[in-house]
Amino acid sequence: MTHAYIDSYYSRTLADTTRRPSLEGEVEADVCVIGGGMAGLATALGLAERGVTNVVVLEGRQVGFGASGRNGGFVSAGYSRGPAALVKSVGLENAKALYGLTQEAMGVIRRRIGQYDMPCGPLVDGKLNISWFDRPKELKANIAFMNENFGTRMEFWPRARIRDLYLSKRYYDAIYNPDGFHFHSLNFTRGTAAASEGLGVRIFEDSPATRLDLDGDTKRVQTARGTVKARQVVIATSGYLHWLLPRLRFSILPIGTYVMLTEPLGDRLKTAMRGNHAVSDSRFAPDYYRALPDSRILWGGRISMATNPANLDRLMLGDMLKVYPQLAGTKVEVAWPGTMGYTTHKMPLIGELKPGVWVNTCFGGHGMCSTTAGGETVAKAIAQGDESWKLFRPFGLSFAGGPVGPLAAQTVYWYWQLRDLMKR
Repeated sequence: MTHAYIDSYYSRTLADTTRRPSLEGEVEADVCVIGGGMAGLATALGLAERGVTNVVVLEGRQVGFGASGRNGGFVSAGYSRGPAALVKSVGLENAKALYGLTQEAMGVIRRRIGQYDMPCGPLVDGKLNISWFDRPKELKANIAFMNENFGTRMEFWPRARIRDLYLSKRYYDAIYNPDGFHFHSLNFTRGTAAASEGLGVRIFEDSPATRLDLDGDTKRVQTARGTVKARQVVIATSGYLHWLLPRLRFSILPIGTYVMLTEPLGDRLKTAMRGNHAVSDSRFAPDYYRALPDSRILWGGRISMATNPANLDRLMLGDMLKVYPQLAGTKVEVAWPGTMGYTTHKMPLIGELKPGVWVNTCFGGHGMCSTTAGGETVAKAIAQGDESWKLFRPFGLSFAGGPVGPLAAQTVYWYWQLRDLMKR
């Protein structure tokens, strides 16, 4: 069966429509990557750039079909687990090393976009985290902590400046990250696939893995019509693993999240937004959005156990109007769901499960940079014997609730919303 992308802003603005063949028969590879999203493709390209070109990528649908091609398109260093929490978990030096992997990945991403001429622009620099709460001292303390300990260049933007750019009574001060940016995430993912193929990587679409034999020196990955024999296997399926590998699946929490695209607003846009930064807010359950060059707004937010709720366009529009009531009457062109993979510790799963079996997955909530960091980490381990992956050992497999995990996550989200209300 040939699968098409879900209807979204990204699928409507593809730079190319190349389709890859499905796997037929038996092939051999040094490395088989399961999952053609950003994590899997970053791993494949990282391997190929280091001379390991006999790589096969198996994608169940199309490259970037999942969260990699449906998100907000925000790129910045870090993980879903914040730096302060990292320090508490592993100490300052290891936290700096872990965060540093994502800082290096920011440079890798920019280099690859230019080197491989990826059509994922325009790249718009600057990411704002705007506070819903009147706590400037707290923001300044966070900025000082980041700049002093992690070498960042965060800036404090006072509410007068924020409310001149983003005309919402909900907003106070903000943290500005000049190193973050936003771009077309699906075109970037597809560009990474094309760059990998240019170096010899083979990618098969519509080829979900159906059975794994991961014992012995030669691993076997079966699909409906073919088999890959490989010395190493990398699993990068995130929330789409299903129960192919139960031990790993029990550690993954598939969570639904949502994005909408408004109609072009023309001059009305300036009644709400005069900036084009990537914007999120400081709530436990934040919105995130950006204005597009054609005056449309890409607006995302919410997490839920429901992967495709009814009236999604109405729900997302309601969230936007809570922030910008002056945009009442705006029409939604399209709204779409996505499934992200989370862990209970809010860190990705990166490392070696057993000899020759690697994971690079679960980047929910902060993935466009950290997937590249994970890909580089696993690629360096396989190609060069680098041991940076051991930094992730404190964040290994942890039970995520199994079948009732999504319900637990929904309960946590409701709790976050209550905390946001109480915090005001």
